[in-house]
Amino acid sequence: MKTVKKLHKVALLGDYPPRKCGIATFTHDIRLALARHDSEMQFPVVSVSDKADGYSYPPEVRFEIYAPDIQSYQRAADFLNLADIDVLCVQHEFGIYGGQAGSHLLALMRKLRIPIVTTLHTVLREPSPGQRKVFNEILSLSTRVVVMSDTGAAFLKDIYGVASKADVIPHGIPDTPFVDPNFYKDIFSVEGRPVILTFGLISPNKGIESVIEALPAVVKKFPDLAYIVLGATHPNIVKEQGETYRLSLERLAKQKGVAGNVIFYNRYVSIEELQEFIGAADIYITPYLNEAQITSGTLAYSFGMGKAVVSTPYWHAKELLAEGRGIIVPFSSPGKIAEALTDLLSDEIKRHAMRKNAYRIGREMIWSNVAHLYVSSFEQARAQFILTQKRSTISGLDYGKQANLPTWRFDHLVNITDSIGILQHATFTIPDFEHGYCTDDNARALILMILLKELGEDFPQMQRLVSSYAGFINSAFNQQKGRFRNFMSFDRRWTEDIGSEDSHARALWALGTCVGRSKDKSMRAWAARLLELALPAADSFSSPRAMALAVIGLHEYLRTLSGDRLANAIREKLSCKLLDMLKSNSCAEWMWLEDIVTYDNARIPHALILTGRWTSNAEMTEFGLRSLKWLADKQTGPDSHFEPVGNDGFWRRGSAPAKFDQQPIEAQAMINACAEAYRSTEDESWLLEARKAFDWFLGGNSLGFSIYDAHSGGCHDGLHMDRVNQNEGAESTLAFFLSLAEMHSMRDTIISFEHKKE
Repeated sequence: MKTVKKLHKVALLGDYPPRKCGIATFTHDIRLALARHDSEMQFPVVSVSDKADGYSYPPEVRFEIYAPDIQSYQRAADFLNLADIDVLCVQHEFGIYGGQAGSHLLALMRKLRIPIVTTLHTVLREPSPGQRKVFNEILSLSTRVVVMSDTGAAFLKDIYGVASKADVIPHGIPDTPFVDPNFYKDIFSVEGRPVILTFGLISPNKGIESVIEALPAVVKKFPDLAYIVLGATHPNIVKEQGETYRLSLERLAKQKGVAGNVIFYNRYVSIEELQEFIGAADIYITPYLNEAQITSGTLAYSFGMGKAVVSTPYWHAKELLAEGRGIIVPFSSPGKIAEALTDLLSDEIKRHAMRKNAYRIGREMIWSNVAHLYVSSFEQARAQFILTQKRSTISGLDYGKQANLPTWRFDHLVNITDSIGILQHATFTIPDFEHGYCTDDNARALILMILLKELGEDFPQMQRLVSSYAGFINSAFNQQKGRFRNFMSFDRRWTEDIGSEDSHARALWALGTCVGRSKDKSMRAWAARLLELALPAADSFSSPRAMALAVIGLHEYLRTLSGDRLANAIREKLSCKLLDMLKSNSCAEWMWLEDIVTYDNARIPHALILTGRWTSNAEMTEFGLRSLKWLADKQTGPDSHFEPVGNDGFWRRGSAPAKFDQQPIEAQAMINACAEAYRSTEDESWLLEARKAFDWFLGGNSLGFSIYDAHSGGCHDGLHMDRVNQNEGAESTLAFFLSLAEMHSMRDTIISFEHKKE
């Protein structure tokens, strides 16, 4: 059975183009790779801007955060919580978020109700107290974290005490062919010349001075050498100093006599242009000035595209270039840089062997593979998030005093009912007119109104609702066919001549309840007359659920009109058919009347127990109780909570039951059936089963989430594997209210039982 739902929407949070930043490039590239990996998934972006007026973003950017404004982070959290996001992937770098050490990000993360996978572009070995505090909370709030090197994973384990939630996924690179650098050199007018490349946003910590100072020694042997410095000056440097730093590099090249060998490209290039620049390089060099660089996208790109690399020993380079995969030189050491460059340029065999080895290893780093690894991390994060949200089993509510049942609240019921009847669906709590009405739900609603009156409940709109529901059922009956229609569009057109057997049977149940329980004489007379017209069709039902629903409805009718021979005969016939099916199809391991357990399941044993009790048929009662006990046992989760068979595949004989999506009608059916089982046997274990099923609505379920919405008075449409379905349609809302009515009917019994336990 299918029990895990596919990811459908993963949001990404970080800088984003056209902002010129390495994180922006990464966020764009990983989003593109993910979209190519699965074209059915959606990947909306929440961008972080360093300008109050923002950027002209592409359409995938759905929400914008202004980095210094903490309230914009909170608004972004609200947006993500409401956008049906499966997972949020955060790109973390201390410098891109507002607040001390980027602490504004926490305002968003704390407010989220979805799993978070955080990609750590920096992991500091010696953070400041402020950085440590923020970073620790980011790790705590993240369901999983991604680092791009084993060194980063080791830091998380040894310094921050986090190991189990870390995934090592390399920095992605484009999938390019392995080509001779000479293929690209003419594009930049350096054909026939040895080319060295450094690229990225230019800033003093990149160590470019060391390379320029090393060049005179290299140029003596290779006078036509070209050193390309590609990239715009870092925006923060420009903001503070203008282009002073770049000009100082140009002056240094002139002083060293290598101005003709150094070529500056002062611009931010596209990924396509970047590939051409890297392609033209014989050697890539990263001369960073300190070791605190856990990830370098420029290094990953160049190495993975098959370049011979010379680098200072910052953390990422030490790991990636170990075992001769590149050449490591000391920090700020022009002499050693000159030796390494001269060695590689002089030894073509060594240089090409290094290139081939780098390209081979780089195949593991191409974006398609990286996207696959990220999706695996997202899926694992969602599964873990479900477990962390799962509450310990609710052992049962305190049913002392007033049995601690929720207060009746009919706001939502009134909201989705108009003069025609109750609407089938709602989007969240907003009535959904598109799908119109159905007899199934109006029958349930009419039953509820009768039960509420019997319990002594009342509210101002009650009589109007009763009239709407009864009027709908009256209109639904097609006298020419002797059957109820089920679906009516919002413009009051029936969409069929004959509805399902189930809808006909539910209408009979509603009519039977009116006859058996209503104090309104005109209502009883109307219901009895209509039931008489509709009853013959039930004689030929083939659906087991329709038979069971009709049997329950006829029992309600026969509460006061027990002498009706036709009603008795049909009840007997349908009950016997259910019993025969159960006896012929069941065994100790499969106590069921079909080879599949589907929906509204407990109605079938409910009908057998009910008829067995009122007709003194001991065998029928026994089989009904055995089937209900089997169903109750199979629908008990590992923490002893109610776990109904999911409708995403149901449960076929010989296979595992679907765990999701779990539907409110299953809990209601189980409560009704267990209540009848208790009345038939006075076995108090059935009270516990009823309570367990009712607790499902209030959080005693697989996720620990309340299905009942106490704010609106509605009930959510079901329980997915990782969240509650936020829509509150008629079937679900009525299932909760009918369950609550049943619990109120047993309240005194439950209170007495609780007192005995004490």
